[in-house]
Amino acid sequence: MIELVVFDCDGVLVDSEVLSVRAMRGVLEAAGVPATDAMIGRCFGMKQADILAIVSRETGVVVPNDVADRIWPATRLLFEQELQPMPGIADFLERLGDRPRCVASSSSLERIHLSLKRTGLDRFFGDAVFSSQQVKHGKPAPDLFLFAAAQMNVAPERAVVIEDSIYGVQGAKSAGMRAIGFLGGSHIQPDHDRALLQHGAESAEPSWEAVERRLFG
Repeated sequence: MIELVVFDCDGVLVDSEVLSVRAMRGVLEAAGVPATDAMIGRCFGMKQADILAIVSRETGVVVPNDVADRIWPATRLLFEQELQPMPGIADFLERLGDRPRCVASSSSLERIHLSLKRTGLDRFFGDAVFSSQQVKHGKPAPDLFLFAAAQMNVAPERAVVIEDSIYGVQGAKSAGMRAIGFLGGSHIQPDHDRALLQHGAESAEPSWEAVERRLFG
């Protein structure tokens, strides 16, 4: 029985990943770090600090210390101008009724709250919003999902996680939760469904209607 639905934010609730990559790449390029869209895209679902460490390793260029502080302002500007909710998500959340739900995202609390408010989805979650800022280890570690379940007073095995990234799926499975892959974002590449399934998702669904059928019949 499902007692809690846990939502990732970026690429699940909001169609933000393409905007995030554009902002991060622009800041990195201005700092002399030759990052590519593909390089950043492979890190979807990870904490920003971990992404920058990978970019530094793959490019062979040390990322300047001030880059991390400049990424969010650049991202925020794009979000305020262009961010949209994922198609069908508001209707899906309406149909959940009073079923417990929460957000568990690698993004900062400020970014999550801005994303939800900007897209009108904040009314569905209230204070049930959790960030990797609140735990020691980000995805693919289980810390964030276990923290969210504890805050919601639900046993991990009674929760299902909706994720678009392999790191999120891995974290959910490590936490003892069910994981459903979501493929509705504009950043999703061919064969991403196969990658999600290989890393533990029980299914990979193209839309919120398909997610609903999978979860509730």
